[in-house]
Order: sequence, then structure tokens, then C-alpha cells
Amino acid sequence: MTTPVSFVDLRAQHEEVRPQIEAAFQDILNRSAFIGGSYVSTFEKDFAQFLGVSEVVGCGNGTDALWLSLAALEIGPGDAVITQPNTFIATVEAITRSGALPLFVEIDLQTALIDFASLKKFLVEQCRREDNGRLVHLASRTTVKAIMPVHLYGLPVDMEKFLSLANEFGLKIVEDACQAHGAMHKVKGELKRAGSLGAAAGFSFYPGKNLGAMGDAGAAATNDPELASKMRWLRDHGSSEKYVHAYSNGWNARLDSLQAAVLGIKLKKLDEWNDRRRAAAAHYQEELAGLPLALPIEPDYARHIYHLYIVRAESNEKREMLRKELSARGIGVGLHYPIPLHLQKAYETMGFKRGDFPISEESAETGLSLPMHQALTVEQIHTVADACREILG
Repeated sequence: MTTPVSFVDLRAQHEEVRPQIEAAFQDILNRSAFIGGSYVSTFEKDFAQFLGVSEVVGCGNGTDALWLSLAALEIGPGDAVITQPNTFIATVEAITRSGALPLFVEIDLQTALIDFASLKKFLVEQCRREDNGRLVHLASRTTVKAIMPVHLYGLPVDMEKFLSLANEFGLKIVEDACQAHGAMHKVKGELKRAGSLGAAAGFSFYPGKNLGAMGDAGAAATNDPELASKMRWLRDHGSSEKYVHAYSNGWNARLDSLQAAVLGIKLKKLDEWNDRRRAAAAHYQEELAGLPLALPIEPDYARHIYHLYIVRAESNEKREMLRKELSARGIGVGLHYPIPLHLQKAYETMGFKRGDFPISEESAETGLSLPMHQALTVEQIHTVADACREILG
């Protein structure tokens, strides 16, 4: 009988830092300092230093972080933001929450990231620059203000190319870095952290992320102090000081002290934990070689941190067979994400149909997430690979 292998192992992660977390919780309890305060400001400073940015604004979750970034950039009704359809709904929720229209562009099948050539073609063929400098999406007559590339599964997009394209068309880049804590990409030959190069970036600290809290938490990053100030006001009911409200579109999107304490402690281990994930991915690559599965790739420009390790089967039927058989053997698997957003009921008013983004649909129908976490052992990877070999024959 196959030894069970869990999809994630948060218990093992927390055991590594349990004494520090318990001490921090005791300190917060003793001081009754639960919202804001030194734990939040210290984490913001430390995470900014880790990313190589000047400002980090802690907030309630990754969705808040993306929304704060858009709202601070004054992107709203009548505007549009370009992104991809194969992502968690929070990417697009942040756009619609701001009042803007999401515009989808196809992905690259090998990386599952927004396809650069498709993006450029979209900007050239489906948009037009008006005399006043506005870039208008012809079909919706909205003003295209930003691109929101998703650093999906822990693999960042090629930001050097994206920044050049955004500059050419006068667009801002808001990075969805919610799955890319510590991932890196080369810019002018130098490695930079994901989330450090756009006008702003959003991070999620959902517990299962590479840097995860013990509940919901998030942060926005930027190199623009004015933008950061706006985000700090917006996250606290549009308030610049207590009971003084400067923005009518403010929200309660604050980061609490308990989560900030956990994140500050785990941040010190993040590079080590990411290195363990990379080592696990390398073992998977060796063990799964030769099977009828498309394995993740790491382009030359990138340093993948494998938030998820996703393989693609030859068909939806074979993916489903593999998923069911692995689950029956006690091996944890996941689907990220089984229905692309353009086919979700939530966005049916946008008028998309099956076949509009065939590569995104193929990715959704054939991808399977195998166990991946910082405590994954060589023996567990061998167990997963052996099961895959037996099932796929």
C-alpha cells in the first residue's frame, strides 16, 4: 500500500519556528496590541528590504493588496486592466472591485504565464492611441491603464520585456505576485525579486503560500512613497489620522499584529524554504522524466520558487484518471485552476465562450498539482513518481 503524501505540510513548517511564534503571540497578548503597531511596521520594513523596494504596505489579504494598488493608481470606472484568464479569481476581483474592466490575453502553454507576443498583438490590433494620448480598447471604449501580469505558480514573467512594452504604450504594471514570494527574474543581467519592478505589486500571505500567515494577510509593494501613502490611507477607511477621512473609497484592509509577527518570523526562513522547494522540484524532474507528462520549465531569465508543482497530462481524461488514482493512494493533488475565468459564471456577462482562449482552456483541463512544500522528502517524491509510473503505465 502506498504511504500517504500530503499536498502541503503546514505543521512541519510551523514546528521549525514554533518557539518564536509562541513568544511573539505571548508578547502581543500581554500588550493587547492587536491592530497595527510595531510588529506590522517591522514586518513592512523587513519585507521591503527583502524585496528591494522602498515601501511595503501590509493589508488584510492579497486581494486587498491588488485592489489597493489599483485604487492608489486611480484606476476605476471607464478604465481597463489587462490580465490572463487562468488565474485565481482574486486577480480579476481586484480589477472589478476598483470599477475597471478586466481584459483577457492568452497564455503560453509551457509556462502558464501571459503570452508576451499575444499581449503585444492585443495592444496593436485591439487598442488605439488617441490624440490626447489615451490608449482605448476599441471594443469596450474603455481607457487601458494597466497590465496585471500574474507570476503564476511561483514563476515570474519576463519583466524586462513587459516593462519595455508598458513604457511603449504608456501603461502601468501592477504585478500579481501573490504566488511569487522570493521568485526572481533578470533585468539587464541582474536578478531582481518578483514584485519589485512594477508601479506596485500585490502579495498574498494565505497560509499555504511560500510565505504564509496563520490566517489571511497580504501586502502591497512599491517604490513610490506617494503611492504607498495613498494605500495606507485607503486600507484604513481612507483615513490619514484617526477620524479624519481623506478618501471616500477607503476600506478596512488592515494587517493585524498576530499575522505580522508570524510573517516576520517566517520571512527569515523564506530563502531557505524556497531552496528546499527548488531541490524538490529538481528531484521531481529526474523522477518523472520519460513519463507522458509535460513538466514545469524554468526559463533562462527566471528563478522559479515552485509555490505549486504542476504537470500536464496528454488529455483531460488522462489528467482525471491520474488525479483519481493518486488520491485513492493517499497522495494529495490539486487543480489550479479547473475553470478559467472567462468561462466562470461570475463573468458570463462579458460574453466569452469556450474556445475564445483555447490555450488557457487546455491548461485548465490537463494540469495537475503534485505535492509541493518545504518539508517534502526525496522518499515522498519517489513515492509520488512511482505511483505516476504505475498509473500511466
